[in-house]
Amino acid sequence: MPIPSLFCIGLPGPALDDSTRRLLDRGVGGVILFARNVQSPAQVAQLCADIKRHAGRPILITIDQEGGRVARLREGFTSIPSMRDLGATGDAELAKEVGRVLGRELKAVGIDLNFAPVMDVDSNPANPVIGTRSLSRDPQVVARMGTALALGMQEEGVAACAKHFPGHGDTDTDSHLALPRLPHGMKRLNEVELLPFRAVIENQVASIMSAHVVFEAVDAGVPGTLSKKVMTDLLNAEMGFQGLRISDCMEMKAIANGASWGGVVGASVKALQAGVDLVLISHDHGLVHGAIDACEAAVKNGELAPARVVDAEARLNAVLEKYAAKAQVAPDLARLNCAAHRQVAARIQAAGTAREKDPTVAIGGM
Repeated sequence: MPIPSLFCIGLPGPALDDSTRRLLDRGVGGVILFARNVQSPAQVAQLCADIKRHAGRPILITIDQEGGRVARLREGFTSIPSMRDLGATGDAELAKEVGRVLGRELKAVGIDLNFAPVMDVDSNPANPVIGTRSLSRDPQVVARMGTALALGMQEEGVAACAKHFPGHGDTDTDSHLALPRLPHGMKRLNEVELLPFRAVIENQVASIMSAHVVFEAVDAGVPGTLSKKVMTDLLNAEMGFQGLRISDCMEMKAIANGASWGGVVGASVKALQAGVDLVLISHDHGLVHGAIDACEAAVKNGELAPARVVDAEARLNAVLEKYAAKAQVAPDLARLNCAAHRQVAARIQAAGTAREKDPTVAIGGM
């Protein structure tokens, strides 16, 4: 069974290293880039080319390039304002154009999948991790604007990833540090948290990232990432999502501190059992090897069904074929931070200035 392909890993620095090469040789399916991997546009393009060349097969290179405070690529790339600022314009055509800008620039350096848009609703002012990353406090605005942004990216050949399913917006706990819980009933979840995800699913978003959040009305006591009721019964069976289901990073404390499921390694098995197709472990390569070993053992001893692995591989391959299987082309760095792209970002800022001058002015719309 192709267990290693169901893992996405980080690497420690700006160049391909021996530890990462060993995991590529083992067959991992994806690599995520962080600020620690970025020095310049040309260096990022070279790193992506080196990863793909060493892998010798289609592999997903991924990144968090949301805009605002979550942007791994900065110097030499177009600076996109926060999603809160974009959402406040109410202009879905502008959101789609922002998606196109992100897609063009990521594709230009060899990145295949962007962990955006954030489809969480900004419904809790005390939320320490979402806030300005959300498009709006209104789920309808999040649905319309986030869907447009995803479509724009995918039109440019970069897979979008809607996050964090089923919704991280109303938590007051950072899942990097502890396990958040949401007590809301299904009526509220359907009206707020799930509404944006339904919209983006209807518009064929390529992938969705799970939230390390307990949704008590769906599966009390179990984080969404590890819950079959969340990742399969709700997301797949009820909401009809047939794309790639990706975990948030398993090294976040909400998962890593969970003794009842065996920390990162044990949780990786449970995530695949639950319906996750690509397990994200962003930092520790020892944990990656341990998790792969544990998942392979789970297949052999019957804990992880071969059919579940085949399904996960098929979903991954569909995204690889559409977004990452084409031959590597020379980087197109002239696209980065070009005048046309800067003008798109400036339209967001101009809309904000207009609202400051007259809060009653109608900006954009669709």
